[in-house]
Amino acid sequence: MKDLLRDIVDTAPGGLNKALMAREYLQSRVLQALQDNGVFQRWAFVGGTALRFLYSIPRFSEDLDFSLAESGKEVNFSGALKSIESLFRKEAYDVSALPKGEKTVASAFIKFRGLLYEIGLSPHADQVFTIKIEVDTNPPPGAILQTSLVRRHVTLNLLHYDKASLLAGKLHALLTRRYTKGRDLFDLIWYLADRSWPIPNCTLLNAALAQTGWTGPAVTAGNWRTLLIERFDKINWEVAREDVQPFLERPEDAKLITRENLESLVRPAG
Repeated sequence: MKDLLRDIVDTAPGGLNKALMAREYLQSRVLQALQDNGVFQRWAFVGGTALRFLYSIPRFSEDLDFSLAESGKEVNFSGALKSIESLFRKEAYDVSALPKGEKTVASAFIKFRGLLYEIGLSPHADQVFTIKIEVDTNPPPGAILQTSLVRRHVTLNLLHYDKASLLAGKLHALLTRRYTKGRDLFDLIWYLADRSWPIPNCTLLNAALAQTGWTGPAVTAGNWRTLLIERFDKINWEVAREDVQPFLERPEDAKLITRENLESLVRPAG
């Protein structure tokens, strides 16, 4: 199936980053390998790549993030990594997937050696192309899970957080990161511009904040917007726009990331 990857890269619309498109194809195949391994009985798909695959957010994402569906369940991270290696090696990829050690967040880099050279995106025959995979093995309680069939290069049946829980994860990042990533702000615009998107799962958000040493007030349906607006005081907006621009389908959309736009969406109507 390397021929399909080459076709995706060769026929990419002008302006789209071909390396990011190649990464997304490989992400879909990694998810397929995990699906075949049965991990979506135990792992829930979360984060920016989940938004991309589930809801077609118009930005690319680098990592594959998961949370254990239920604390105490078996993770079997090494077995999942072996299934990824097996799928790609059958198709003649030079791939390795090694865990980074035993931590609460199990992580690994899936490394593809020489692939960018093979598909014409690098002059260096030994360049390594990586995809990071992480699983939170001690997730905060309170997430609501659901399963969705999606098609992006392959057909996937994904266990994932529901909309309110995904938004809670994004608010946790916005409220607690030492520096704000532009992708967090772009995602927040994308979330809130959809007026039908539910408010954040505050049970999950407060549990996540407690895990990371939050000293502010408990987040409620009545104050989450105010807490976000207070956070905007600490943002370098120009740096945020520069951070996310390379990952957008339309780089021009980085201009949407302004304090005025965010406040107009965050402030309740009326």
